[in-house]
Amino acid sequence: MTGLSIGICGGGVGGLCAGIALQRLGHSVSIFEQTARFGRVGADINLTPNAVHALDGLGVGEAARATAARPTHRISRMWDSGEETSRLPLSSAAEERYGAPQLTLHRADLLSILTEALGADTLAFGHRIAGVEPVADGATITFADGSSRTFDVVIGADGIHSVVRHALFGDDHPTFTGIVSHRGVFPRAAAGDLANLDAFTKWWGPTSDYQIVTFPLSHGQEIFVFSTTPRSDWTEEGWTIPGDLAALREAYKDFHPEARALLNALDEVTSSALHVREPLPTWSKGCITILGDAAHPMVPFMAQGACMAIEDAIVLARALDGAAKVDVPAALVAYEEARKARTAEIQRSSLANEWMKKQGNADWVYGYHAWTVDLQRTAA
Repeated sequence: MTGLSIGICGGGVGGLCAGIALQRLGHSVSIFEQTARFGRVGADINLTPNAVHALDGLGVGEAARATAARPTHRISRMWDSGEETSRLPLSSAAEERYGAPQLTLHRADLLSILTEALGADTLAFGHRIAGVEPVADGATITFADGSSRTFDVVIGADGIHSVVRHALFGDDHPTFTGIVSHRGVFPRAAAGDLANLDAFTKWWGPTSDYQIVTFPLSHGQEIFVFSTTPRSDWTEEGWTIPGDLAALREAYKDFHPEARALLNALDEVTSSALHVREPLPTWSKGCITILGDAAHPMVPFMAQGACMAIEDAIVLARALDGAAKVDVPAALVAYEEARKARTAEIQRSSLANEWMKKQGNADWVYGYHAWTVDLQRTAA
């Protein structure tokens, strides 16, 4: 193995997974995260079987299982009648069909698991990226304090407002969907005798901008609730903005009583705008590439944002397996060619917000295996 030096901008789920995979292939990895530390911010993460299978290959799947809940089913219900329109068995049934179950857990718990799997001194907090530029046989990362580091490969895993993406492809602002999301968690005991609390359940609204999604966390001791409302005038940025719970309940006053009970069990919510971008024609230039939300931000209506970042990380590491410096540009092209069609289709399907409303085919999403997908053809 050549042992490339690789700099990763962003210490989220995708960046950490890429770091673990690349280190296990013999590369030297440095991950730069702008925050001072990981806090317990962003309550949930939903890992569908395709992502859990990828984590198993990294050797962290069992640790994730130890703290996660395992939803029993994926259920769709109609907003007014409560009628079930689809029910997909998960847990052991998903493990048998796809090689892994669905896991739902706190994002902070997953970040902790991934951080522990990295080599010592891999992750550097408090490093805000100011820019990235190609140099001979590599790329240089410049930090906000004026310092810089040069690597054989630079990976932008720095989210929807990616500095690396901007450096590669210029000004490209995400588009506000006109939809605001609201997230909250309540203890299971607060739900009384509500049914299906151990399932991933989606309540489909009268229009695509109204929905309630709920699933268990912490071995089922907590229940996570996600909902959306249309808001054309929203201007605030951030994931932890306090939401107006009374206004949210009012927006859902005509929903089925069981759906309203989920919102009534909450004590507070945080709110954030949902943004998208059109799929990019290319993700890489020279020895620089991007992954996750930096490459393909999507609305969370299929619960695939973090899952796609995890898949990206594995396929990217596989593409760089055994690569010498001279091979890096071609390896990055192989990575993006193996990923672009799949992520673009999931971006579009998420925004359309119809997937699994009625009984349909989940195999094309859940049955993808990042560890074995052919790097010589476009994955779909």
